[in-house]
Amino acid sequence: MGVFHLAGCATISDAEKWRGYGVLLPMEERIALPAGKYFVTDLIGCTVFQIAEVEPKLASAPCSMEEAPRVIGTVRDVFFPGQGVAGTPLLQVQTSSGELLVPLAEDICTGVDVTGRRIEVRLPEGLDELSTPE
Repeated sequence: MGVFHLAGCATISDAEKWRGYGVLLPMEERIALPAGKYFVTDLIGCTVFQIAEVEPKLASAPCSMEEAPRVIGTVRDVFFPGQGVAGTPLLQVQTSSGELLVPLAEDICTGVDVTGRRIEVRLPEGLDELSTPE
């Protein structure tokens, strides 16, 4: 939630006529976020890839299926803990077998490239089995 001061509105009752309207901000006027912080709109639509846990067998290993990232799905939404509640935001990822909630934590989401629309994850054991069927 935000608090806005509107030109031409000296009181709250003057501003009431604008209740329910959306606020649009040009992309170039958004504030720069610190490293590790993201706008929700930048995360939605990103493809989520599971990074292989195995170390490459060779220093310059050729591409192999066991080492290639696996597409998990696409981010549909981001859920935040309630106000005053500690917790990690959750990415709602739509997978081929349903919805999967992935914590947006540095040790799980090891690479976030909003420009490339890509999020790389290392899922804790068993997390990917918790997706709900469609």
